[in-house]
Amino acid sequence: MRVLIGVIGALIVLGAFSSVLRTLLIPRPTRSIFTRVLHKMVQVPFQFLADRCRSSETKDRVLAPVAAVSILFHLVGWLAAAWVGYSMLQAAISGFGVMDALRETGVALFTLGFASSRDVELTMLDLCAAATGPIIIGLQIGYLPALYSAYSRREAEVTTLQARAGSPPWGPEILARYAQIGLSDDITELFRNWERWSAEVSESHTSYVVLSRFRSPRANDNWLISLLAVMDAAALQLALNPSRPQGDARLALRAGFVCLRNIAQVWRLPFEPDPSPDAPIQLTYEEFAEAVAHVTAYGYAVERTPEQAWPHFRGWRVNYEDLAYRFAYLLDAVSAPWSGPRRTSKEHIAPVTPVDRKPNVSL
Repeated sequence: MRVLIGVIGALIVLGAFSSVLRTLLIPRPTRSIFTRVLHKMVQVPFQFLADRCRSSETKDRVLAPVAAVSILFHLVGWLAAAWVGYSMLQAAISGFGVMDALRETGVALFTLGFASSRDVELTMLDLCAAATGPIIIGLQIGYLPALYSAYSRREAEVTTLQARAGSPPWGPEILARYAQIGLSDDITELFRNWERWSAEVSESHTSYVVLSRFRSPRANDNWLISLLAVMDAAALQLALNPSRPQGDARLALRAGFVCLRNIAQVWRLPFEPDPSPDAPIQLTYEEFAEAVAHVTAYGYAVERTPEQAWPHFRGWRVNYEDLAYRFAYLLDAVSAPWSGPRRTSKEHIAPVTPVDRKPNVSL
């Protein structure tokens, strides 16, 4: 029995260290079962409360602490696992009872000391436990600056997009606003910036999975909805104006849906890697035609009619729509136009319209 307890204790300690390494140190998409379980334990009660909120602002406030609480819960979980694992090893080696083993390990793990030093085996275990606590805490503290630095870079571009895409962001609104101020030819710079942004988010959000749960400072902003808006704007331009330069729009689109697919792999969400351009999408032709009417009303020039452009637009959107909608549902992102269903929201929030816009234009 003591051997079995010792083996289980060793496995628990090794599992805790493996989870710490996967979450904090290994710079590649890895995620442990332990951290997934801990995050689910945090996310479920917050989501339960959010589902009962009537306004999107209240729901956003309820969900905002999820990521931060999850990080704290991970630290507590790792230390608790180390405490239990080392206690089982203490009990196996010394024959201590439950309370004595927990006391012996707790003194070493949390106070950098040890209660017993006569037995060599116990002393070595005490020293290992004494080192484990500071190591885990130190790694967690060192992890936070990298995490919040990536979050800050992500949100800087999301905030910049607000003036170009509305709040919440919407792809057709980007084309409309650029056309309204006579900068339609300069939209390629936006696509270049978001190609780089997508690459950075892909790297950071697969290495630090909890970043996906960090919400924007404003309820109507969201990193996923912003990316979806930029991809929709690029797909619209490619579908409506084939003679315009297409390189930057194509690269932004590809970087965007590759970003979503990389994150989906870490989340273990299935997706079609090579969808058919003729595959159906959830966005309807009527919604597409209304969006074309919207952008042309603000001076955006088009070469194709909605009927001619629709197959091309659908062929682009099929690459990212399903994943974008599923992420928006899982993250309970702001319910922007063209972003799919939500858990409780039935209506989409139209982008805020500045006072200098033309009146009575249907969204």
